[in-house]
Amino acid sequence: MSAVKKSMVVERLRKAQIVEFLSKEKRLDGRDLLDFRPIKIETGIIEKANGSARVQIGNTQVIAGVKIDIGEPFPDTPEKGLLVVNAEVLPLSSAYAEPGPPDEDAIELARVVDRGIRESQMIDLSKLVLIQGKKVYAVFIDVDILDTDGNLFDAVSYATVASLATSTMPKFSIDQNELITQEEESTHLHINCIPVSITLAKIGDEFIIDPTSEEEAVMDTRITFTFDDEGNIRAGQKGLPGTLDFDQVKLAVNIAKTKAKEIRKIIKESIKDAKR
Repeated sequence: MSAVKKSMVVERLRKAQIVEFLSKEKRLDGRDLLDFRPIKIETGIIEKANGSARVQIGNTQVIAGVKIDIGEPFPDTPEKGLLVVNAEVLPLSSAYAEPGPPDEDAIELARVVDRGIRESQMIDLSKLVLIQGKKVYAVFIDVDILDTDGNLFDAVSYATVASLATSTMPKFSIDQNELITQEEESTHLHINCIPVSITLAKIGDEFIIDPTSEEEAVMDTRITFTFDDEGNIRAGQKGLPGTLDFDQVKLAVNIAKTKAKEIRKIIKESIKDAKR
């Protein structure tokens, strides 16, 4: 289901206006080029989930829920637990969202977020093994997009990270290769780092941070980086046909790395009280 506005005439007129503003280092909503809209992160909002979070970036709003269960490992990775991220754009999230199964945009969204979590080693999947080759913890993250106004990649990523970082899971003991539930005992999901994704949109010659849906409708290309706690790039994804040369990629990386430090503080503050 797509939430992308598609009108060539409107896009061309709007792009001319947006480019004119960008040439003056301003945006239509008054922000500077590298400013985020207000970010609000709430955790523990779904009582029956193992972890949950709601993220608002401007008018964009998403909610993530974590379910941790027992499952069987994939045949090619018997030494690792399971981690699956799903994202769905709800029909009421936008006037342009269409009901139906996830389209390629929603699938890309989930995969980019999944890759950032996985490649950053936020969770050591080998520590989710209970009986190698037979029983592992299976971590499922479902994200619903409630309101769409741009920058879903970062909003979904922050909700996923915050919900995982505050998740608890049941404890088990093993007796003669059988799992025994330790009733009423749970433990926090072990977290190695707080990965942060930053998405930049390029419109004309300028990069902007946290694009709105209007800006996304006219952007030439998009690039998303995910950084670990040490500022290392752990994942990246370029979208749309527009091109970036080497110097532009370097500039995008430097901008994103700086912004990631700011966002990480916000995420850590949101999960601090939940883990006490």
